[in-house]
Parts: sequence; C-alpha cells; structure tokens
Amino acid sequence: MLTLPFWKATGERSVRTFSQAVIGSITADQLGILDVDWGQAASIGGLAAVLAVLTALATSGGTEGPGITETVAPAPASRPTAV
Repeated sequence: MLTLPFWKATGERSVRTFSQAVIGSITADQLGILDVDWGQAASIGGLAAVLAVLTALATSGGTEGPGITETVAPAPASRPTAV
C-alpha cells in the first residue's frame, strides 16, 4: 500500500471511475451537452472516485497475501503413486 505502483494504479482507477460516473450521470437523463448540470455531474464523479480510492485501500490488505479481489488457484491434487 505504501508503494508508488499501488498509488499509480489507484490514481488511474479513480480517474476511470470518475469519468464513468460523469458519463453515466450525463447519459442517464438523455440530456444535451448544454442541459447538463456540470456541478452535479462533477460531484457524482468525485464521490465515485473517492469510493474507488477507499476500495483500493480496503482491498490492499496491508500485508502480504492475496487481497479480496484476487483469487488463489487451488493446489494440484496429488495422484496416487503406482506400486
């Protein structure tokens, strides 16, 4: 969590989430570009970006090992040896 790659990835994720939330709020009401309440759209995007950062922090684990969103492959089953 205290590494540069973590914060770069978190920043990129929050920008993508911000953009998606703004686009979603604009297109949800089928508004024209001049009819959009840009303050409200930015507020919705900002909240979504904050939630993306909080999610990244919560799922980082802070310790070694997989986070919540990571999967761990099961160990291969051992085969009985022929005697």
